[in-house]
Parts: sequence; structure tokens; C-alpha cells
Amino acid sequence: MPVITTKKELEQHLASLPKNQSLGLVPTMGALHKGHAALVEKAVAENDTVVVSIFVNPTQFDNKEDLEKYPNTLEQDVVLLEGISKNIIVFAPTADDIYNNRIQSKVYDFEGLDKVMEGAFRDDHFNGVGTIVEYLLLLIKPDKAYFGEKDFQQLQIVKNLIVANNISVTVIGCPIVRETSGLAMSSRNERLSKDMRKEAAFIYKTLLTAKEKFGTESANYVRDWTEKQFENHSDLKLEYFEITDVDTLTPVKTKKTALKYRAFIAVYTEGVRLIDNIALN
Repeated sequence: MPVITTKKELEQHLASLPKNQSLGLVPTMGALHKGHAALVEKAVAENDTVVVSIFVNPTQFDNKEDLEKYPNTLEQDVVLLEGISKNIIVFAPTADDIYNNRIQSKVYDFEGLDKVMEGAFRDDHFNGVGTIVEYLLLLIKPDKAYFGEKDFQQLQIVKNLIVANNISVTVIGCPIVRETSGLAMSSRNERLSKDMRKEAAFIYKTLLTAKEKFGTESANYVRDWTEKQFENHSDLKLEYFEITDVDTLTPVKTKKTALKYRAFIAVYTEGVRLIDNIALN
């Protein structure tokens, strides 16, 4: 399995592939787990060759400490990928190689998709996401690109980016993979203590009940109810809980039967930020 560390080498390697082969891309920041593996397995099943990028993108971090603590497990990641398929190319560049020694994100107009939830609490986050995703898509030119629905807001923004920039690629959203407890799988989970990892399952449990209540109650009632649940869990600090239209990510005031809705949540515990979401109808 080739592990490529520069864009020049990657371009050369991709140019050597048969022209009629289908190419998939799974962008990651490494510290791979079963959630990533599910994305890669789907990509491998649907493409002749798959590129898995492993790059901790500095421009999408608004918290320097979070960036510094983000796990770097490249050797283990390669072992995991080798267990899935030999038709995988690992692209693990440096920030200087990607940004040409000038680490700075582009500025995008995501038509308001970036102004709520993650965008409201993480300055410039989605400009950083857009910058690296656009870069990888234009460099690799995949037929399909795979993203997890745990970052559902990011998924919608990537779709917007592709349309706005007329990039020829099919974006595949893949379901959230969860731990046995229900906690959404994340590289950040490894930073939690054993006890807190169990307690954090409360996040998904609350989402499930919120979904049930959304069937009969107003969006505002569900928001208020959810916020109150976390008042009894001092170790889990609720940053936000929001219910939005799936397509526009506009917060819901009055439910409409023709629209689809999703609930989003972000919680801090032990200095780790956890996010999750769930389809409501």
C-alpha cells in the first residue's frame, strides 16, 4: 500500500493508473476508527482505487489546544487500511506542502449554511473545511467522495461547495457509526476517561427521546426539554442543541409537514468537544 506524502508524488501516482478506473476519495484527519473504516469499505466496494487522505487541517481549528492534542496515529491508520484493501492509496501530506508554506484558508459564501451551530461557535471553521476539501477534490479528481453524517452540517456545506464551484464529483453521505453505548464514534472519544465515555452515551439517549417528542411537540418545546436534561448532568456541558431544516440548516420555528428536520448537538466534557445529530422525521 503506497503512503504518499507530497502532492507532486500523488499526482504522478494517479497519472500512472489506468484511465478507465473509477477513483474514490475518503478525506480524514487520521486517528482512524470503525466509523472511518465504514466509509473506506463503502468506497472500496464502489471504486477500483481509493485515496484516503490523512491530514490534520490547521485552518479548520479555532482552538490551538485542540489542534495540538489531536491524535497522530499514522502507523496504526495504515495497518487498519491494509486490513480493508490493497487498492488504497494513503495521502499523508504536511501542512506546508498543502498550503505552500502559507497556512491560510480561503473565504467562501456558503449561503448561510455556515452561520449556525458549528459555524456560530467555531470561527472560520468552515472556510478551513472548504479550503482543504476543494483542494483535495481538484488535486485528486475522484469520481466519488465519501463523508460521514456525524458531521452533517459539513456534508451539506461540501455539497454547496461542489455546486458553487462546478466540481465534477458525486458526494456520498454515510450513516453515523456508533459505539455499543450509542456514543457517536469520534477520534476525540479516545481522550475521554473510561467512566466519561460511558456517561457520554447520554448524548445519544437524549437525542432519541428528543426525536420521539418531536413527533407530538413543538420544536421550541423539544429545545427547552433537551436543555433541561443537561442541567442534571454537570459533567456534560451543553454548548448547543438545535433543530433545523435538513436542506437549508435554518433553525425551525414552526414545523411544516412537507419538510425534513434534523437535531444537532454539541457537548463539552473533560475538555473534549463531542457532536452528534439525528434525523427527526
